Amino acid sequence: MDVRLKTVAHLIRSAVHADVGSDHAQLIAFLLRCGRIKRGIAIENKAQPYRNSKKNLAGLAADVWFSDGLENLDTNEVGSLSICGMGGESIVKILESHPDRVPQTIVLQPNRRGDLVRQWGLRAGFHISDEQIAWGYWPYEIMKFERADKTSRDPAYSDVDLNAALLFGPLILRRREDRFINRLREEQVYLSQFKKLKQLGRDRLSLIDYVLGQQCVSGSRQE
Repeated sequence: MDVRLKTVAHLIRSAVHADVGSDHAQLIAFLLRCGRIKRGIAIENKAQPYRNSKKNLAGLAADVWFSDGLENLDTNEVGSLSICGMGGESIVKILESHPDRVPQTIVLQPNRRGDLVRQWGLRAGFHISDEQIAWGYWPYEIMKFERADKTSRDPAYSDVDLNAALLFGPLILRRREDRFINRLREEQVYLSQFKKLKQLGRDRLSLIDYVLGQQCVSGSRQE
């Protein structure tokens, strides 16, 4: 299993866990074999991945459902949920289609538009309890959310710029790991070479400039 799914797995510990878009069901199989879950549910809406999951989970304490997102999941049926390898738009659509069936704990790995997933968390009353970057072929953002009171502000966003935190992750920004900062510097150089950028690109470059500027200020203070 690749570093992306291993990072996801280490954020999960539950009696019953569901994985939407399981593909080969590697995540469920790994969680069961490591004892991080007691029962797994792999959910697929495409025929070949469904067959792959059935094959790979044979003999394990797992079910494979041919279903669309959370459609066939009962309220409180699982303790945790994961959705990995989709765009942020698709992840949010799945979560918002059946909000009553979203469990207490969810781990999400969007391939793009992680900001949309974080915005969903703020709207839905789910607080970020952990964030990681899995440095694989791409830097994969992985977020763990816990259900909270909708009226309470997520403490993860305290003392950080909201726009920058939604785009890059509030806990990731706080850690300011060298690899993350270096990646931002590379992206800053890349985006700066274009004379014309679409609005999303301009906004992203502006926030990269802000984050790197804050890093410089922080470094100068430490000196």
